[in-house]
Amino acid sequence: MTNTAKPRRSFAFLLVAICAALVSAVLLASLGVWQIERLRWKEALIARVEQRVGAEPVAAPGQADWSGIRRDGSEYLRVQLQGRFLNDRETLTQAVTGLGGGYWVLTPFLTDGGFTVLVNRGFVPPDRRDPSSRPSGQIEGATSVTGLLRLTEPGGGFLRNNDPAADRWYSRDVEEIGAKRGLGQTAPYFIDADATPNIGGWPVGGLTKITFNNHHLIYAFTWFGLALMALGAVWMLLRDRLGKRSAKRDAGQPRTAVS
Repeated sequence: MTNTAKPRRSFAFLLVAICAALVSAVLLASLGVWQIERLRWKEALIARVEQRVGAEPVAAPGQADWSGIRRDGSEYLRVQLQGRFLNDRETLTQAVTGLGGGYWVLTPFLTDGGFTVLVNRGFVPPDRRDPSSRPSGQIEGATSVTGLLRLTEPGGGFLRNNDPAADRWYSRDVEEIGAKRGLGQTAPYFIDADATPNIGGWPVGGLTKITFNNHHLIYAFTWFGLALMALGAVWMLLRDRLGKRSAKRDAGQPRTAVS
């Protein structure tokens, strides 16, 4: 009696392995296609941001427009606003810049439109932390600010949480800072002031770094490469199976005697 259990099990294993490899190849290729789509989206986003940064400034969004502010469509928009600084409610948030470690100076700006915007006036080193060390830079009276619209940074920085009670800030959290300073109706964004020099040299504005991680093409090649490897595994399994069948067939053929 011929034992067919082992060949059947072998064929079933081969079928499952091939199906698993094919499904993996399809999924991996889909991830590659998704990364290509992400690449196109990221390139379009970068192009839009570059256009915003280089455009003529527009009026900063007022209360009626706050609900429509989105990261993709609003961040790094070049804006301008008129009003006056509330210098007595200044907030410092920790910063690391090309000028070294220190602080961002965030000062509430009461606009002529009646709402308040936090303005990141720029960087100061630790020895200029106290406003009294830079009195000429404390702008009084009516003025205007031009800069880039930035979205709030809630929570804190890397491995550090904001501590409003102790007045320690590691990110520019508009809502928390507004509540701490009693600002009332505050815009859900802040403005990074441009490089227009301040009297006395401090704070130093215009230090915004605009960077986007764009590794989607590398990721796409990785996923497509893994998909090809899965297809290669299918080919090797089939080749091995066909090779064994051919060997068995050759072994079953009668040999011809050679005289």
